[in-house]
Order: sequence, then C-alpha cells, then structure tokens
Amino acid sequence: MPDAPPRPEPFTPRTVPAALEDLRARLRATRWPDMPEDAGWSLGTDLAYLRELVAYWADGFDWPAQEAALARLPRFRVPLAGVRIHFAHVRAVTRAGPVLPLVLSHGWPDSFWRYAKVIPLLTDPGAHGADPADAFDVVVPDMPGYGYSDRPAGPPLDAIAVAGLWAELMGVLGYKRFGAAGGDIGSHVSRYLGLDHPDRVVAVHRTDAGLPVFTGDPADLAPEERAWLEGAAAWGAAEGAYAAMHRTKPQTAAFGLTDSPAGLAAWIVEKLRAWSDCDSDIERRFTKDEILTNVTIYWLTGTIGSSMRMYRANAGIPPAQHARRVEVPSGFSLFPGDIIRPPRAWLDRTANVVRVTEPARGGHFAPFEEPELYAEELRAFFRPYRTVTG
Repeated sequence: MPDAPPRPEPFTPRTVPAALEDLRARLRATRWPDMPEDAGWSLGTDLAYLRELVAYWADGFDWPAQEAALARLPRFRVPLAGVRIHFAHVRAVTRAGPVLPLVLSHGWPDSFWRYAKVIPLLTDPGAHGADPADAFDVVVPDMPGYGYSDRPAGPPLDAIAVAGLWAELMGVLGYKRFGAAGGDIGSHVSRYLGLDHPDRVVAVHRTDAGLPVFTGDPADLAPEERAWLEGAAAWGAAEGAYAAMHRTKPQTAAFGLTDSPAGLAAWIVEKLRAWSDCDSDIERRFTKDEILTNVTIYWLTGTIGSSMRMYRANAGIPPAQHARRVEVPSGFSLFPGDIIRPPRAWLDRTANVVRVTEPARGGHFAPFEEPELYAEELRAFFRPYRTVTG
C-alpha cells in the first residue's frame, strides 16, 4: 500500500509564562556596550534607540496580545521531507470568480510575519474597497529554520530545495496550479518554483531580483546592467558584513544572538531600518509592537542561527543555476526604498517579464510597510492568470 499523504494539523502556539519571565530578566540584565558620542546609526544599531526599545520589550510589550492576534490566522504544520513546515492557509472569503491559490515566500530577517497585514487584503478584497473577483487562497509558509517551522537537523536547505517543498505543500493542500510571489530569499524561492515546476506555477511575482550573480563576459551586458553590478558590489562592501557572516561563520554569531535578546534585537532592527522606506526613522514604518513581534518570534523559537545558515546553503548553489531564465510569466514591483533595484535589461535577461511597476512608496518589507499597495500589485499582476488554475 502506498504511504498516506501528509496531513496538515492545526497549530496554535502558546508561550508559557516562564519563557517570558526569562526573556524579561535577560533584557533587564543587558550589559550595554559603549558608543562614540553622536555616532547615531553610522556604526550600526544606535545605542540610545536600542535602550529605549529594550526597556519597552521588558516592561511594556504585550506578547500574549500579539500572539493572540497572529492566532486569528488559520495556521497548520505538516511534515514534508522530514521537516515539519508551519504555514498560514487562509481561503478566499468570497468566490466571485476563479480563485487563484497563491504561495507567498518571506525572507530574512522575518517569517510569515512579513505577510500578516496583507493576507486579509488578498483573501477578502471586497471588504477593503477592491474587486471581490480578485480574491486569492493564500498560503504563507515559514521556511525551514525560520519561525515555527522545524530547524533542519542536517545541512541547511537552499532556495531550490525549499521551492520543492512549497510545490509539495501546495499539492498536499489540493492545488494543482498556483501563483508564487516573494521578496528577499523568498524571491529566490519563487524563482525556483517557476524554474523547476513550470507545469504547476502559472506566474511568478517578485519585489526584487536578489543580489546579481553573473559569470559571463561583462561586454555582453547593457551599460545599465554593468552599472548595476558595480553598484551592487559597492553596496556589498559597505552594507554586506552581515551576509558575509551568515555565509561563512553563522554558528559563531548564533551563540551571542541566541543568548542575548538585546543582541538579537540589534541584529534585526538595524536591517528593518536600513532596508525600509522610513527616511532613517524606523518608527515611521514599524511600531515598537510590530518590531518586537518579529524579534520575539525569533527569540522564542530560537531560530536566528538556523535562519542565517540558509545563506550558507544558498551560497553553494552552482553558478549554472543562476544563469537559468524563468520562462513562466514574471512580474516585478520595484519599491523605491528597496535595496539594489535592478534595471529592466537585467530583468529581461533573467525572466520572461510581462510587467514591471515602480510603486510610489515602500521598501524591502513592502507587504508589511505598504500592504494596500502591495496587495494591489499582486491583484493587477495575477489577474490574467486566474483561469489557468486547478
């Protein structure tokens, strides 16, 4: 007899009080570093801001309320290839026309949290001033080693392997064909869904094309592509220390970040500020409660080390894989505050591009920063592909 297919089980985490008491005790006992006068954010996370955030985390932040809010999403876990994958699965509220299943892939440093604001806009557009016919069935998994998904006991999984898991997950949920969207590492996962599962994926939407990998002759590139590669290299030299650590020695950083909640917050908050469209004021985009919900998920699940290890896995993807072109219809929404925005020539080189837009606001975390704009981008892009699902 064939093995029974994996069955998703409802999942609602409940944090025990002792875990929160331990967290608060660690926060109150933080041993603070010194900092040059007036350095601000120029050397990394600003000391004064982090002190303020940590004080609120210790004595003002209501994690049980945030946990309860996230619990309103239908959430599940299912074993796939020996790893239990956590995911939110929210079906369209209205079915005024063909409902498109859509898998959304997050990046670092986040989890399914990235899409918490946008899920209602996609599953119930009619309640938010949009066309009910644009409703999606939305699936938002945590990648292995992130959030409430298992941490792989062996080697970390790369974006190719995760794309295979997502294809299997969508099959378990009964979706023969579906759309894929994502940003950051989730952009890579969505790309490989289109590359390796073109019979399943109707179209791919991304908010970035990732850091460029090009092993050919630079003379074959358009001038704007060469300029972009040079700009990406300069950005990596100035801003890429975190990624170098993740790729090469993630375990070393994991000791301190897993033991110190203040250190963990510093590692994540600096990226939320630098990569968002916040004009250098992080709380223009994220409230303290929103920041700390993201960071607390990392803290309670102990996944900062396993999340960083995915960078090492992705660094081992062979160059030939980067040279492949996505032939399923592809779209890009390039938000102004994102990092290393690619030129159209590069997008056309790497994918069958049918739509590129430049929204007026938003950054690297666009689904959380600008959920209404992001939802409209997805509705518009996927509208022509609703009749080819199954």
